[in-house]
Amino acid sequence: MKLKPIASNLTELQVASDVKYAPRIAFSYETPVAGFDEYGAFKTDKKFSATTSKHIKKYLGAAFDDARVIEQSKIEALTKRFLQ
Repeated sequence: MKLKPIASNLTELQVASDVKYAPRIAFSYETPVAGFDEYGAFKTDKKFSATTSKHIKKYLGAAFDDARVIEQSKIEALTKRFLQ
């Protein structure tokens, strides 16, 4: 597992660096809100602050418009599974 700072209050958790499609999850402040997995980019369905919305757009970049929208609870469950 590896933490990578992206910007102020925006951090990426990379689950494994030796796996081609290892999940990566972006945290805005302390909340997991977006990421990449074997199916591509995903982002939360929940509306947060304007800053968190900017974090999601910055993190996903060109993949933002095509990112799957998934329930926040599923992002949190995925995160919890990898942090155990």
